Amino acid sequence: MSTTLATSPAARDLADVTRIRLTDPDAIRRAALARPKFDAAGLARPLFVLAADHPARGAVAAGGNATAMGDRHELLARCVEALSRPGVDGFLGTPDLVEDLTLLGALDGKLVLGSMNRGGIPGASFELDDRFTCYDARGIEEGGLDGGKVLLRVDPADPGTAETLSGTAAAVNELAERRLLALIEPFKSVREGGRVRNILEPDAQIWVNNIASALGRTSAYTWLKVPVVPEMERMMASTTMPTLLLGGEGGGDPDAMYASWQRALRIEHVRGLIIGRTMLFPADGDVAGAVDTAVSLLGRES
Repeated sequence: MSTTLATSPAARDLADVTRIRLTDPDAIRRAALARPKFDAAGLARPLFVLAADHPARGAVAAGGNATAMGDRHELLARCVEALSRPGVDGFLGTPDLVEDLTLLGALDGKLVLGSMNRGGIPGASFELDDRFTCYDARGIEEGGLDGGKVLLRVDPADPGTAETLSGTAAAVNELAERRLLALIEPFKSVREGGRVRNILEPDAQIWVNNIASALGRTSAYTWLKVPVVPEMERMMASTTMPTLLLGGEGGGDPDAMYASWQRALRIEHVRGLIIGRTMLFPADGDVAGAVDTAVSLLGRES
């Protein structure tokens, strides 16, 4: 895929991005302040948000390629293409990606969420002590973002979970103080053979949704990001929080994947999709087609 990207006020292509980082790094701050912001009225409709915060945890595999998301030029090109499609409302990413895409003009008018805790490196002994190594609430506010996202994996047998719970509560508080959205992605997790596995079952998700919803001194700005599991209606009855569906790694049957999202989107407080690898690295390589299909599931009036 070409790495010549969209024209923007700050950077025309990736060579410009590197040049700006080298010669005028403060241009990143200026571009963030000048970026046209998301119209909050858009929260009333079902949302489609593109997610690309995986590489910051060293999770660079996608579409059967062990290092697909590790090629930053290719990843940015795919993000720009996806963000340009009609009906794409927003982006979730870490500071490096958000700043590159801001310079390229790809985030103009988008809902932008900053990923906060990326310290839980897969396979590390400290994986579930998931430290806040990326955005903090101050950086989200100063960067003109709309909110922050936290990954919350709860394993009762792992003492590192306590630090992640405490950090998540603090992030919720700090975002709420600034009236910024706090998107929590909760899982009940277990370590098996040295690897952490998320338990994608309704009872496990009900359990962890209740924990996540109660974190912080107020839940006024809290949303959830949850997987599609069996018995979605029963699982979603565990919360009143506005909720976005995550896409996960996908599978071998795209039609079944889209159908499962469409069924879940019928639940009233499911407010949209927040999808990453399955959109950016679809099996057939057609980023635009994958995004257009996912957006069509939202059932928006034309």
